[in-house]
Amino acid sequence: MTTEFRLRDVAVTAYGPSVVSAIGHGAVLPMLALRARELGADLGTAAFVVALLGIGQLLASLPAGALVARIGERRALVGAGLIDAVAMVGAGLSATVFWLSVAVLVSGMTWTVFLLARQQFMIEVVPDHFRARAMSVLGGSHRIGLFIGPLLGALAVQPWGIRGVFWLGALAAVAAAGIALVMPDPGAETRRVQAATGHLSVWSVMREHRRVLVILGSVVVVIAASRALRTTLLPLWAEHVHMTPAQTSLVFGIAAALDMLLFYPAGWLMDHRGRRFVAVPVVLAVAVGTLLLPLTSEIVGVTAVALLMALGNGLGSGIVMTLGADASPAVGRAQFLGAWRFAGDIGVTGGPVGLAGLLVVTPLALACVIAGVLGLVGTAWVAYWTGRVDRLRRPS
Repeated sequence: MTTEFRLRDVAVTAYGPSVVSAIGHGAVLPMLALRARELGADLGTAAFVVALLGIGQLLASLPAGALVARIGERRALVGAGLIDAVAMVGAGLSATVFWLSVAVLVSGMTWTVFLLARQQFMIEVVPDHFRARAMSVLGGSHRIGLFIGPLLGALAVQPWGIRGVFWLGALAAVAAAGIALVMPDPGAETRRVQAATGHLSVWSVMREHRRVLVILGSVVVVIAASRALRTTLLPLWAEHVHMTPAQTSLVFGIAAALDMLLFYPAGWLMDHRGRRFVAVPVVLAVAVGTLLLPLTSEIVGVTAVALLMALGNGLGSGIVMTLGADASPAVGRAQFLGAWRFAGDIGVTGGPVGLAGLLVVTPLALACVIAGVLGLVGTAWVAYWTGRVDRLRRPS
């Protein structure tokens, strides 16, 4: 088995749905706030509509684990894709901010089910020695989709207006569900056994593995918060130094290209050098970049910082899913992964919220310094515990 496994043998079923679904979300994301504004929302409300995507992911994390455990990865992917398509159509047809908000919340919830089912499927079909590379490519597939999505979205906006990106998102969701429909169902036998003995509840799995979830879950929170802080802080600083929206988009595009190039090397490093080797750069790069931002005043400096952060983020492709796979138990795995995603979603939500709190009481430059110092502390925490994971994984 060790020598016969080839990642390309499962590439279409493993990564096809992820790329296609991410294209749809990538097309919609830049247009959500504009759609809300089109419906009459003020700036604060438009920002909240965008935040509902993350709130939906947070709310669905724990139920998603229970759902995947009961119905399996394939049916979860198909169902999530079809419901997401309905949500996308609803967002495009919505005539009020309220109904747009409902659609965005539902779409966020389906996205969590989709991601968790993808992770569970990869754990089932990929041998341990190839796990990190498989998870990194899975993370890379999301990046590729999120990179292509806005480009296709720009084409859809030309003939159909902003609503066009939602039609594209719905089409992508249906296509992802179609690909998932023909994938194998490797966890079927395990589910039959668990159904006969009684499915474990999410809470019972969380209680049994609470120490791992608290300790390594805190590592995931730090990593996820760092990533979210990066995507929130950079645009604010770009505006602060009077960069144009076009310049900011260009900087993000260049950084995204570097980010995408690193996902497979990241997996190779994790498999051969250990999890700490790639977990630390994610947090450290954001911490150092955040401390450097106040020293920049033009596009060249901001681009350099964005590339530094992208380098760290790219090297950490798949790290959260890999750590979750390492820590997950054989029995109750989907429920455990739901709790694991919940920790990550806390970080995704908490990073921007914490920054917003800082900005209420401090200038942007000082907020960068404070966030950078906290990031250095988080780097030490991540380094210590991922080092423990590496030592436990080494054969005795």
